[in-house]
Amino acid sequence: MLGLIAANLARRWGRAALTALGVGIGVAMIVGLLALTQGLKESAAGLVHLGGSDLGVFQSNVSDPTASVLPASLVGRLAARRDVARATPLLLVVDAIKGDPGAVAFGADPTGFFTQRLVMVQGSRAQGAAVLVGDRLAQTRHLRPGARLTIEGRGLRIAGIYHSGIYFEDSGAVMALNQAQGLVGRAGEETAIAVQLAPRARPGPTARAIQRAFPGTQVISDPEEAARAGANATLISKAVLAIAVVALLIGGFSVMNTMAMAVIERQGELGLLSTVGWSPSRVAALILGEGVAVSLLGAGTGLLLGVVGSGALVHLLGISSYVSASVTAWGLGRGLLVGIAIGVLGGLYPAWRVTRMRPVKALARS
Repeated sequence: MLGLIAANLARRWGRAALTALGVGIGVAMIVGLLALTQGLKESAAGLVHLGGSDLGVFQSNVSDPTASVLPASLVGRLAARRDVARATPLLLVVDAIKGDPGAVAFGADPTGFFTQRLVMVQGSRAQGAAVLVGDRLAQTRHLRPGARLTIEGRGLRIAGIYHSGIYFEDSGAVMALNQAQGLVGRAGEETAIAVQLAPRARPGPTARAIQRAFPGTQVISDPEEAARAGANATLISKAVLAIAVVALLIGGFSVMNTMAMAVIERQGELGLLSTVGWSPSRVAALILGEGVAVSLLGAGTGLLLGVVGSGALVHLLGISSYVSASVTAWGLGRGLLVGIAIGVLGGLYPAWRVTRMRPVKALARS
């Protein structure tokens, strides 16, 4: 039967190719968005462990953690807790670095653990109005100590290149907290507070205790919480579901239309198969198999387009500095499942119609 399915599709390759292309576009969109969602989740892990911290404290109920605003007085109150070893304030400035809108500029206390743990690979630590640049950003922008980096429209001298081992930090730049606050006009404000816990404190219970003690804050202790803290990943997840439903409906209708036309055009052939001993269920399986085969061809094309297109989408959106498309086996599997579902959904009606066909009348009509 597989050979017969391949031969039938090859006879009408133009129609089959267009149908497969439609299925492929839907699958590609699903795979691409799933890869972007996974990349956001992986990048969100950097928000948890900024500066090697155990917890990140942000404002609650904001669209994105980088939009958080905390008062400067909060860091001292956190540091005074018994379950907190050290706390250091951070100001995250996004879309501020000229030529690389995805990079983040960090304002940090020069004496805090965030800045002190940076490993200098070139140059020296920043003094005055100078800035430090992560090695990933330095590599992509070909920067070196002594060069200048434009942040918020102001050219700052690069004192050194650092490595932290955290994607967010190594793709951005670090300057003194008061300097960053002055650049963006946010004196006395912080985006987040990085917290290192006392030796016997556990992240989960401590995070909940801090949230109860300081209403209006959200304490992030694991990557999943960081991904849920912003609206972006949630919106993309909902978009994936919506696109999957639309792909099933449109793709299923396309496959159904193609196979229904094939049934009408091949009444004589299908009637002949019935007269030579093929049962109605076997003929129906042939039609259903052709529908699934077209969808599999489209799904294969869609998987390839999704893998390639997800990386291109990240660069097109200008977020490659802190988000990378992460294609997983489960993401590809879900795309393939949607493709198969389209074939089954689209082939059910034509297959049912074949079972209602009378071989003698079909031969007469042909």
